[in-house]
Amino acid sequence: MQLWGEKICAHLEQTESIQQPKAHQCEECVKTKSRWVHLRTCQTCGVTLCCDSSPNKHATKHFHESGHPVIISAEKGERWLWCYHAGAYAEY
Repeated sequence: MQLWGEKICAHLEQTESIQQPKAHQCEECVKTKSRWVHLRTCQTCGVTLCCDSSPNKHATKHFHESGHPVIISAEKGERWLWCYHAGAYAEY
């Protein structure tokens, strides 16, 4: 994992394997027939949800409701993780 910034947080260090998205869609937006911009996959439970550029911001809402701190980009060609707790970013 390559660190961006001064230090890596414990949540990112503890990420041993990457959970890839099961489908390229926001699970919550599909239910409400909403649109999304980019997708993120939770590394605790595997749910794929929309990013903060999307109208519903489901990934961030999931973090606040669940406390699951680490997501990956679910976009093709992107290989990075984000920790909501620390505001830390790393590439894998």
